[in-house]
Amino acid sequence: MHLLRPLLRASSLNLILLATALAVITPRAVHAEALLVVEADTGKVLQADNATMPWYPASVTKIMTAYVTLKAVKEGRLSLDTLLTVSPVAASQSPSKMGFPPGTQVTVDNALKMMMVKSANDMAVVLAEGVGGSVDGFSAMMNQTALRLGMTQTSYVNPNGLPADGQITSARDLAMLARAVIRDLPEYEYFMQIPSIRYGRRVTQNFNKLIGRYPGADGFKTGFICASGYNLVASATRNGKRLIAVVLGASSGQARAVRAAQLLERGFGNGLSWLTPALGTVDKLVPVDATPPNLRDEMCNGKRKRPATDEDPDIVASNGNTSTGETAVNFFTAGLQNHPVKPADLLAAAAEPSEPVPVYTGPTKTGPALIAAVAAEAEKQASAKRGKKSKIAAKKPDGAAAPKAEANAKPAAKPAAVRHANAKPDAAAKPAASAEKKPAASAERKPAVQPAAAKPAAVGDKPAPKPAKPNAAAKPKGENKPAG
Repeated sequence: MHLLRPLLRASSLNLILLATALAVITPRAVHAEALLVVEADTGKVLQADNATMPWYPASVTKIMTAYVTLKAVKEGRLSLDTLLTVSPVAASQSPSKMGFPPGTQVTVDNALKMMMVKSANDMAVVLAEGVGGSVDGFSAMMNQTALRLGMTQTSYVNPNGLPADGQITSARDLAMLARAVIRDLPEYEYFMQIPSIRYGRRVTQNFNKLIGRYPGADGFKTGFICASGYNLVASATRNGKRLIAVVLGASSGQARAVRAAQLLERGFGNGLSWLTPALGTVDKLVPVDATPPNLRDEMCNGKRKRPATDEDPDIVASNGNTSTGETAVNFFTAGLQNHPVKPADLLAAAAEPSEPVPVYTGPTKTGPALIAAVAAEAEKQASAKRGKKSKIAAKKPDGAAAPKAEANAKPAAKPAAVRHANAKPDAAAKPAASAEKKPAASAERKPAVQPAAAKPAAVGDKPAPKPAKPNAAAKPKGENKPAG
């Protein structure tokens, strides 16, 4: 009996540790969120939460736009050097966008780079019209491709993911699309992993915060509209193993990146893979027949008013649920992995330095021609900025002339009294006004002994303008106190 007691204690301890690990790994959702991690080569599911719930894709739609376009390039229907023209429809798209006027020409190569890094909605339409003839024609091609890839929960009505009722997908379908890009277009994958682009003087960083920060990060795309929340399809490779993580409905751009990094960390063998039940492959996940959750009230109500753009200003590291889960996982697995990684710390740091990829309008350019084109656009932007400054400067003298003209007239005393009401400079100002009549010594003596008495003395000299001074000084004092 005595011999059994240590064994029972050890078993109890193991059960406690197992329960703790399961509690840590299972995410406690604060709001609607879909999560999925799969192996890129096999499609094996490592984690799935709401993975087959229908969702609004937002700008992760552009992964399909890039896939359809690059398949056309690979099949020879057009080339990366093909010139496309910005139409009025493309120019009218909502931000984020490049903002080129109708008639501007851009190559397929540059349009893809602008679309994938800046998430330019106008460039998505340029590509759609160039490949499919129209937005509707290209959307039909997107839907045909989705059906061929087994993306049974997906439908498209536009190439950029701007709000539309019929624009629907799921984490399951997005993981399948990412696998198709890796499998079918390995020579064009670099479009999914560009850290930044430079257009003239303007440098735009990739909205996927894992690029250049998370070790091994090598793709894909972000997205945001009020109804969907912050979405991210991300991939990373470590020790020859590549994983795809999908996060839909995060509360901020930083939170989605932290969540994706956590999912990837767990997937890269943190020593707890034996605790994860077998979930099959991504294509075998059973779709849910439901309406996509609409997060508009949560994401964009009250003070959180945001346009349908992926330019995320939020720099919050993560929400409480995210950071708590991360700390617990790192604590529990500290002895099971060589280098515990804290995603929030990684993603809060600056990205690894890299040279922005130049983008430009017009035909394909290389060497000196490319350098000249980038320099010309930079000078154009600088000239436009100088022009704006000169216009503002030209307006300032007109606005300043009126106060000066008034200052030469009667109101001169009022601005002085208002400006210095709390600093009591009136005594200093008044000797200057009365210096012509009184010696400097008397002007100095009165402020030194009795500053307030200088006002009545000056009032006695000039009955007309001086009574206004105490009144002018009294009003700002009464107005300034409540303001403070």
